Amino acid sequence: MKSKASQSQGLLLFRLSQTQLFALGTLKIRELVPFTSLSAIPKSHPNVLGAATVRGQTIPIIDMAAAVGYAPISEADRLKSYIIITDCQRMVMGFLVRSIDKIIECNWRDIESPPNNLGKNAYLTGVTRVEDKLVQLLDVELLLSKVFPPSPETTRAILTDVQREILKPLNILLVDDSLVARKQLSDALDSINIPYLVTSDGREALAIMEHASQEGRPVDLLVSDIEMPGLDGYELAFEVKNTPSLASAYIILHTSLSSEISVSQAHQVGADEALTKFDAHELIDAMLRGAKRFDTNKD
Repeated sequence: MKSKASQSQGLLLFRLSQTQLFALGTLKIRELVPFTSLSAIPKSHPNVLGAATVRGQTIPIIDMAAAVGYAPISEADRLKSYIIITDCQRMVMGFLVRSIDKIIECNWRDIESPPNNLGKNAYLTGVTRVEDKLVQLLDVELLLSKVFPPSPETTRAILTDVQREILKPLNILLVDDSLVARKQLSDALDSINIPYLVTSDGREALAIMEHASQEGRPVDLLVSDIEMPGLDGYELAFEVKNTPSLASAYIILHTSLSSEISVSQAHQVGADEALTKFDAHELIDAMLRGAKRFDTNKD
């Protein structure tokens, strides 16, 4: 097994209001650009301000403040604002924010899951503190799902009866800190009648796997997000592969990151595959590849 992946990653801190700090992982971010002129996009979502041309590419721009429930950024304030260009979930997107604070290095172990009582429309995946100030990590997947609802073709998979019977006996665990991502994963498997376990936390996922192994039914397929509070997907994969009782699991890292770097790191920590969210067909195909390995082992 190769060296353990570092849990430290960059966080871009920014503001949507005058007081509250928010953050995005820098792996999702292509660049930061000052506000620029926008062209209208007919029949677009109310929170889509228009399109900007950045390095020759036309990119939709979302008012992030309005999208998550804050007051929209006024036209006067836009002149001092910035656009965060992201590459996330197979989409290049721009988010208008009130101001940029700074980039910091943060360990995922210092990031806590948000309180459970925030409700389904809370756009948070984690909270941490920087210089005694509360920082909220935004759930970009939930935000994008509200503005650009996914196509039914990508969220539902079709299986043959033979394929369904291959997957059904397997012990499947899904891990993702994003509410919308967990629903997408669950809906994809529910629609084809495949049983599974699901959690929002990497540490809890490891505990579930250890308990399942002790009970004599180890997890066969682990589908995990990469960026998660407490224990990220890279370290979860590393811990699983370095624990003999868990190491047989087929690990699929399932991420909104559209980066070749994330795929390379996934293999370095022992993951079998890395997929970009969200395409149910690709996910089920990867799970079937994992299932074949168990069939081979039985033979």
